Amino acid sequence: MRWSDLLRMSISSLKRRKLRTFLTVLGVVIGTASIVVMISLGLGLQESMYAEVEANGGTTGITVTGRQDGAMGHGGSSGNSSGEEKNKYVTDELIEELRTLEHVKSAEPVLNISAVALKGRYEGSLELCGMTQDGLRSLNLDLEEGGKLPDKDSAQLELVYGNAVLANFYEKGNGKTYWDTGEAPDIDLKQDTLFLILDQDSYYQSGNTPQTGAADSESSGSGSEVQAGKAPAAPKKYVVKGSGVVAGGMDSYNMDSFKVYCDLDKLREYLKKEFRGRVIPGQPSTKSGKPYSKFVYSSAKVQADDMEHVEELSGTIRSMGYNVETNAEYIDSMKKQFAMVQAVLGGIGAVSLLVAAIGIANTMMMSIYERTKEIGVMKVIGCGLKNIRQLFLMEAAFIGLAGGMIGNLLSLTLSVVINVFVSGGSMGISGNLSFIPVWLLFISTAFAVLVGTAAGYFPARRAMALSPLEAIRSQ
Repeated sequence: MRWSDLLRMSISSLKRRKLRTFLTVLGVVIGTASIVVMISLGLGLQESMYAEVEANGGTTGITVTGRQDGAMGHGGSSGNSSGEEKNKYVTDELIEELRTLEHVKSAEPVLNISAVALKGRYEGSLELCGMTQDGLRSLNLDLEEGGKLPDKDSAQLELVYGNAVLANFYEKGNGKTYWDTGEAPDIDLKQDTLFLILDQDSYYQSGNTPQTGAADSESSGSGSEVQAGKAPAAPKKYVVKGSGVVAGGMDSYNMDSFKVYCDLDKLREYLKKEFRGRVIPGQPSTKSGKPYSKFVYSSAKVQADDMEHVEELSGTIRSMGYNVETNAEYIDSMKKQFAMVQAVLGGIGAVSLLVAAIGIANTMMMSIYERTKEIGVMKVIGCGLKNIRQLFLMEAAFIGLAGGMIGNLLSLTLSVVINVFVSGGSMGISGNLSFIPVWLLFISTAFAVLVGTAAGYFPARRAMALSPLEAIRSQ
C-alpha cells in the first residue's frame, strides 16, 4: 500500500469522527500550550538576566571589591603596617594599577552611598552611585527625552534618577509611599530642584530640621562640638538638580530603576566638605577613630579586552588580595538555577500532555473496535501488518501534529496577553515576563507528534493482532 493511500485513509477516518477527533486534539492543544507557556516564563527570566548582564559590562565585566581581614571599618593607622597589609581597599592607587594590567580595557572607580532627599512635604532615601564620566558613559543609560549625563563642571551636583526612585519618597505627615497610595509624589525629577542630606545620622538625631546651606558650605561641625544634653546640630542641605531620568514608568523594573547616578569627583567633593575632620559613612577609619589616610571606593568596574582573558585577569586581581566577581561566573550560576526552574515549569506542563496522550490512546482503541471489520477486510485482500500499523500510527501522529500546531498558536497568544497585562517590573525583572523563541515552537510541535505516535503504538499493535476471519465475522 502506498503512503498516499495511507495518508488519505487516515485523514478520512479522522473526519468521520469529527467530535471525537476535536476533543482528542483539544487535549493535545492544552498540553502543548501548557508546556510552552510554562517554559516561556523561565526563558523570560533568563533573557532578563542576560539583558542585565549586558548592561553591566557584558561577559567581559569584572567587579573588584576590597577585602577586610581585621575589624570592620579599621584600616590600621599609618604607623601600623600590619593593619595596612591585612586590609585591601579600592583606592586611586589600585585603579591606576588595574589600568596597567595586561588585557584590561578600562578600570573605573564606583562609590555608593545613601542620602536623604527633601522636596516640599516629601522625603525619600536615595542610593547615590558616583562614577567617572567614562564609567557613566559605559552604562549606556536609556534616558527619557531631553536627559543627559551629569555635568562634572556644573556648580551643583547633578543627578540621573532611576525611573522608580519616586517610589522611595513618602509624605512626612503619614509616611505613606507610592506603594501604599498608588499615587506618585508631586515631584518632577527632570525640572524640580531637591535638597540633599548627606549626613543622615545628624539629620535624624536633630529632629529632621536641617539648615539651608550652599553647595560649598562647610559641615555644621563634628560631634565633639555638640554640648552634652543637647541634640546634635542639624546638617546642611544641598541644592541638587536632575540632569535626566531613566526611561520607563514607576512600575517598570530594570537594574537602574532605584539608582541615582552622579559625577564621582563632584560627589567626593561634597562628602569631604560635609564630613571635614570626621569619618565619611562607608569609609574606613584608623584604630583611633580618625579618617583613613586615603579615599576608599565601594568597588572598581573593570572591563577586559576579551572574554577569553576574563578568567586569567580575575586570577591576577585575586592574587593581589582583592575580591573579584565576574559576569561570566554570574551567568554560569544563574544558568543552573534557571535550568531547574524550567525543568519544574516544564514538568508541570507535561502533566497536561500526559493526560492528552492517554486521550489519544483511548481514541485509537475505540477506533479499532469500531473498525474491526474494516481491518479484517484489509488483511484478507492482502494488506500487510506493517501497513496496518502505519495507518494507525499516522492517525495518532496527525492528532499530535494538529494539537501541537494549534497549541503553539494558543501559547503565542497567551504570551502576548501575559506581557501586555502582567508587568515584568512588578515581579522584579526587566523586559517581558514571557519569551517564546522559534526553536521552542518547533521542539514542542515535534514533541506533540512524538507523544501522539507513542500513544498510538499499542492500539496499532492491537489492530495487527486481530484475526482476519474473526474480524470479518464481527458486526
